[in-house]
Amino acid sequence: MSAPAAGGAAVEEILGDLANLQDEAALSHYLDSRPHLVRCEVADQLAETVRTHVRVDVREALGLAEAALEIARRAGGGAALGRSLRAKANALYMGGQNKEAVAHHRRALALFRELGDESEEGRTLSSCVQPLALLGEYDEALQAVEHARILFTRLNEPVRLARLEINFANILHRQDRFSEALACYERAYDQLWPDKDTEGIAVVLHNMAVCLIGLNEFQRAHETYERAREFCSERGMPLLVVQSDYNIAYLHYLRGNYSRAIEGLCAAREASLSTGDDHHLALCYLDLSEIYVELNLDDEAAAAAQEAHERFGTLGMGYEAAKCLANLAIALSRMGQPAAALDLFQKARVKFVIEKNDVWPNLIDLYQALVLFHEGRLAESRQLCQSAGEYFQKSPLRSKAVLCRLLLSRLSLRTGEIEFSMAECASALTEIAALEAPAVLGYQAHFLMGQIQEQRNDLAGAFDSYHAAQREMENLRSSLRNEELKITFMTNKLEVYERLVSATLQQAGKDYAEKTFGYIESAKSRSLRDLIAVRSRWFPAGNARQSPAARRVRELREELNWYCHRIEAEQLGRETSGAGRIDHLQKQVRAKENELARVLRETPAPGTVAPEFDTSEATSLSAIRGALGERAALVEYYSVGDQILAAVLTNQGMEIVPLALVSKVEQTVSLLRLQLSKFRLGSAYTERFRIPLTEATLGHLRNLYEQVMAPLISRLDRPHLILVPHGALHYIPFQALFDGREYLIDRFTISYAPSASIYSHCHSRQANRDGGSLILGVVDPQLPCILQEVEAVQSVLPAPEVYLNAQATSDVLRERGGSSRFLHIATHGHFRHDNPMFSGVRLGDGDLDLYSLYELNLPVELVTVSGCATGLNVVAAGDELLGMARGLLYAGAQSLLLTLWDVNDQSTAEFMQAFYRRFHEGENKAQALQGAMGELRERDPHPYHWAPFSLIGKVFA
Repeated sequence: MSAPAAGGAAVEEILGDLANLQDEAALSHYLDSRPHLVRCEVADQLAETVRTHVRVDVREALGLAEAALEIARRAGGGAALGRSLRAKANALYMGGQNKEAVAHHRRALALFRELGDESEEGRTLSSCVQPLALLGEYDEALQAVEHARILFTRLNEPVRLARLEINFANILHRQDRFSEALACYERAYDQLWPDKDTEGIAVVLHNMAVCLIGLNEFQRAHETYERAREFCSERGMPLLVVQSDYNIAYLHYLRGNYSRAIEGLCAAREASLSTGDDHHLALCYLDLSEIYVELNLDDEAAAAAQEAHERFGTLGMGYEAAKCLANLAIALSRMGQPAAALDLFQKARVKFVIEKNDVWPNLIDLYQALVLFHEGRLAESRQLCQSAGEYFQKSPLRSKAVLCRLLLSRLSLRTGEIEFSMAECASALTEIAALEAPAVLGYQAHFLMGQIQEQRNDLAGAFDSYHAAQREMENLRSSLRNEELKITFMTNKLEVYERLVSATLQQAGKDYAEKTFGYIESAKSRSLRDLIAVRSRWFPAGNARQSPAARRVRELREELNWYCHRIEAEQLGRETSGAGRIDHLQKQVRAKENELARVLRETPAPGTVAPEFDTSEATSLSAIRGALGERAALVEYYSVGDQILAAVLTNQGMEIVPLALVSKVEQTVSLLRLQLSKFRLGSAYTERFRIPLTEATLGHLRNLYEQVMAPLISRLDRPHLILVPHGALHYIPFQALFDGREYLIDRFTISYAPSASIYSHCHSRQANRDGGSLILGVVDPQLPCILQEVEAVQSVLPAPEVYLNAQATSDVLRERGGSSRFLHIATHGHFRHDNPMFSGVRLGDGDLDLYSLYELNLPVELVTVSGCATGLNVVAAGDELLGMARGLLYAGAQSLLLTLWDVNDQSTAEFMQAFYRRFHEGENKAQALQGAMGELRERDPHPYHWAPFSLIGKVFA
């Protein structure tokens, strides 16, 4: 520097240097070489700069505060040293280091009192209020407020008084005294606005909005946040912009817009990381844990709550740490750990009492009451619920009072006090109507009222209540843009559809069958239907402008492929690997899979709804009938309680038929799967016990025929059956159901669909008609006939392009699959029961899993994946199928040919050759499937060999 720093302009020139010095030694060396900087006025200028800069970058502000403090120490200036101590305290507070902030404030206070400087003493007292409150030191914080108020009044400093009012209001807010806090904020705003106090106005706008949320005035809160964001953005305060975005995201959560809330919180989390805002970083984890609790993502909720608890513990923020414990307890209670949950609730309650908070101890009593209710400890539950209800009835938090009423109503319903239960639920509904309450409360109240009305034999009233609950639920679900969120959200809400189906059947009025079918269809494979409709490509390859999330997804997939190859190399190596080494690799795989699932869940999936497919309602009955035509009948299964129903639909009519009990069918399915699994013991075993194996298998198939098909046979007068299974029925090879003389495939051609709406959509979907045939084969030592299968398929399919082993890559599939008419993949498949989204098949450059399929565009007429169990699915909430079929239907395929279990590769090669030959000769896909099964059955009669092949989607040209 060529000239001494004598003014603000010169100080501006060195701000970047001072802010970025790495440690005390570097700062000392810097000042040693620039003695002209060691002046009290320079320290004061830096301290003042910290006050404004702390809203821009906390780390840089802390660096400037350190420099100011060192300069003041060297210059020997008492007042400058005090102001520098306060500046560092404010920077520490903004970085979430509240204990250190209070320590610096106390040192500054002692110095100013020694100097007799009342103005600086008052400013320091006002500044220390917030970190003291965050640490739960409320008595000291209130003493600081009162002392500062006396000083500012005596000195006639109205702006200082207004800022003090903000800090006092912050204490009231932390004690959930929202109305009192809001009044203080509004007084402060009125005092600050004439003086254009930018920082004070920004803070007060944020805090007003937070109070408005607590008072359930969501619209005013949203408008206030938007004002705050605009105000801070225009005045260059990025930290406060981040805080606005965080708060707006939280408001979306409170209004039930979960996807936007998660997206906003994840963005705010990343911004907080980059700016060093540890406080808001921890808040993002806390709020994500609350959202995941509501979406039934209990593992994710527990992880986020634990992360937030550790961060708030480091920050010394007891109130927020207690909230984290409460969220963790809620998650654990739903994960089957009630004792651990109740213990955590008690620990959280103690923390809130220490914090002198009246609201949360009562809220925790309500949470504990709910856990006790589920544990059957009804008397204890009622006592806690009544106590909490009495408190909330007198508080502004009316939505919590509603929750208490609903739990009391459920308790009374459980103990047979029907009229009291109805009165409590009716009162809750009345209060909900008067509140701007979360829609989930409306769903819970209407559903509970329906249950009560059913107990009173008021079936018409129950139907209306269930219908209202369904509407509330659909409104909530419509805000979710991520398929996993949709599925998990529905986990504990599907009973409303069962109740509607049951109520409609009992009414048995005009068109009852069509109405019943409408509710059944609305309940099934909803998120898959939405997913197919949106057809958004989340992370298109080769885009140099991909988002950080997209790049992380690509990195994680590459890492997963690397780990999987490592595991395979260990397993197939000449030397036996230690179990510990493989276990370690598999743990790494699980960790990477979980991270990938989290990144995808938290990333928005843009896209537009296809015009031919409205996601708000199921496809119309007339459209489904049109897709069936004259040749097909559709049988859609559905369970109501322990009763299986079948909706039989043709282009001429509709009938609902009651069938067997779910429990009996599930038992028979388990026995059948046990018999089929014995083929894994090898050919020597199956040949030795060929006759008893066949007899046992046929016996189970006959039982299943009697349970789920025999009552329908007289109603099926079409040559083709489209089967829409439900629950355990997805694991049944319907084509092999046996009536004692013949198999079902002998009477009908057969195909499958996840739902009637999805079948209709596949039927109307356009596919490539002029393209060739893309054939990918990866030879596996365990499957020696794959090459034979590829050669057989190549000899039949038109214009074949064959890629084997290392050439059969995902890039080839991406580049060539989009223009092909047929796609055949012959390789080793794997189905992951523990994590079905990572089920897939092996390609030459890694695994093709469900997430990978979401990136592809495959508008092909038929996709065949002949690996092991490629058609197997985990059946999630709402009859959602999680497996290869989901990804292939999303990618655009008209129809799929997959396998239900691990197929003998020799049988597969023979079957595929027969299937494609027949299809090439003019048979439709279903006829070709039927004929190929017949040919294979002549050589290998046991259904294990010929029955695993399933045709899904469009059948007729």
